[in-house]
Amino acid sequence: MQLVSVNTARIEHFVATNGQSLDSAIRKRARTGTVAVGPLGLDGDEQADPTVHGGPAKAVYAYPQEHYAFWQTVRGQAKVAGELQPGDCGENLTLLGLQESRVWLGDVLRFPDCELIVSEPRYPCFKFNAHMGFNQAAKLMVQSGYCGFYLAVKREGTIAAGQSFELIPGAREIGVVELFKAKMKKA
Repeated sequence: MQLVSVNTARIEHFVATNGQSLDSAIRKRARTGTVAVGPLGLDGDEQADPTVHGGPAKAVYAYPQEHYAFWQTVRGQAKVAGELQPGDCGENLTLLGLQESRVWLGDVLRFPDCELIVSEPRYPCFKFNAHMGFNQAAKLMVQSGYCGFYLAVKREGTIAAGQSFELIPGAREIGVVELFKAKMKKA
């Protein structure tokens, strides 16, 4: 398993393709070199709405690179131009080789200099629609189950793109996909 990209963003005001005006740090961009990992996430990263993003339990957001082909296809069908880059799903960590179906709450991602623990799935909001450029993006995330997952910081340190990591199984009681689907049925 490999860390393809480490992505951060500052809060910015932008107008989405649908004309909606909002403040968000969803527009994550790849960082080069080593990035510090503290108890509240990556150095240089911000969250516009701390009631739903960030904090100790949701310090870092990881997303599988394998899902990018799906998003590129549906954006094309929605006539949204442009190629997606790592970070475009709002994630801090773009991962290769680890999808939601293999991840459980309490699992640990062990990197060479830090450890992150899986805390919960990501639940999409209206800003995901705005950022992806079409109004069905959040609905498609729910239908596909391509939600990614939040991580709490177990051991602070540093992280860099290109690093390999290992998955250390936790109790394996609640899966990310299972929890995501259960909560989204109630929404």
